[in-house]
Amino acid sequence: MAQAISPPEAVEDDASARRAYSSDAAGLGRLRAGVFVAPALLLIAAFLVFPALWVLYLGLTNYRLTGLAAAEPQFVGLDNFLGAVSNPAFWNSTWLTVQFVLGSAVIGQVGLGFTIAWLLRDRRGPLKRLVEGLVILAWILPSAVVSFLWVALLDRDGGTLNALLGIPGTAWLLDHPMLSIIIFNTWRGTAFSMMLYGAALGNVPPSHLESARLAGASGWQQLRDVVFPHIRGHILTNLLLISLWTFNDFTPFMLTAGGPDGKSEILAVHVYKVALQSGELGYGAAVSTIILLINLVVAVFYLRLLRSRK
Repeated sequence: MAQAISPPEAVEDDASARRAYSSDAAGLGRLRAGVFVAPALLLIAAFLVFPALWVLYLGLTNYRLTGLAAAEPQFVGLDNFLGAVSNPAFWNSTWLTVQFVLGSAVIGQVGLGFTIAWLLRDRRGPLKRLVEGLVILAWILPSAVVSFLWVALLDRDGGTLNALLGIPGTAWLLDHPMLSIIIFNTWRGTAFSMMLYGAALGNVPPSHLESARLAGASGWQQLRDVVFPHIRGHILTNLLLISLWTFNDFTPFMLTAGGPDGKSEILAVHVYKVALQSGELGYGAAVSTIILLINLVVAVFYLRLLRSRK
């Protein structure tokens, strides 16, 4: 029996349908690919998109934890946002957060992480593993455990630091609250910078460093002219991540609870106090939205720097 020959138009339509059905590299097609992606999208919607929209909605109401406003919240528009930007406590927390990010993330973690990675770059043996292990241990320990250890270290009466320095009675968390939480967070978060810079330094061609050394370049000149240009992208990526993490970090609350008299009340602690301790969920949601906008501005700034290097 002779085989029926399809007209050219039918063959072309069939080929177009197959291309539309399996237009991705894996050949799954949009429908089947969508089935695989759907669970992840549902999780993102449930735990990221919906909470973000809910916080935005709460920020436009006078919702409270207790009282009449809890049962029947009223729409107040931008009143919470205007109240936040006119509140001295908000600006005090913002300024303290800037100090916290600059001192702990930009200077502390970047500087200490790079220093450790640079000193250990050519090391081998147990000393390198010991230093890296101690730094990473501080990073992976639970926040509650680390905070308790630092409270014991900085305690006024029986603190380990006062005993080592021979100055009993010094209340570090009361007299120097911001310095205390900056050093604490630097010690706790340096591991990420150390590991990232350790990997980045491994990609710097040794021949370039050797050529600079033979040309008479000092250690600083080698860093400035050879190392930093090679790892600029890693530096900016590290700065972006740890700046955002530090900006939103709540762990310092376990050391100072924002005190004394608000001297260490960074924005994350400020939101907790107004939203949960004072019960002003609407106002707290508005401050949270402002924090989100600040994070977006910081992220866009770093991303522009990353693009400018290309």
